[in-house]
Amino acid sequence: MRIHLLSVGRRMPAWVEQGFGEYAKRLPKECDLRLVEIDPVPRTKSGDRVRAISLEGERLLQALPKGARVIALDVGGQSWSTEALAAELKRWLASGQDVALLVGGADGLSSKCLARADARWSLSPLTFPHPLVRVILAEQVYRAWTLLQGHPYHRG
Repeated sequence: MRIHLLSVGRRMPAWVEQGFGEYAKRLPKECDLRLVEIDPVPRTKSGDRVRAISLEGERLLQALPKGARVIALDVGGQSWSTEALAAELKRWLASGQDVALLVGGADGLSSKCLARADARWSLSPLTFPHPLVRVILAEQVYRAWTLLQGHPYHRG
């Protein structure tokens, strides 16, 4: 199974690439975490925000792997504890189906992305900068995997 993190944005700071990479490389091949960067739509003061969200949404949907279970990262989604995420990960692994995690751009995900999602996941009611979300997601997937393995990384 592969977990595809589809995230709007490019040219992240080195600490983001290092943080994501550190946790992604710790995961075994049966729980491969891959990052797919989606080009953002340039924002201008007079730009059409709704159009930008829509275009980014189209790009995300086009990048979806065939047959993948789609999880939209959305503040209105379900909040999972570490244990609940581990249970989700266990189901994902058992199914063998790839998973695509969708992270929108500066203005969030399009309604088409939310409609396409099989589930919505909220990391927190707080707003995080999108570069940080990549690192948080990678660490949380790794933490959930270690919990399933009985590894001492998670000290819940």
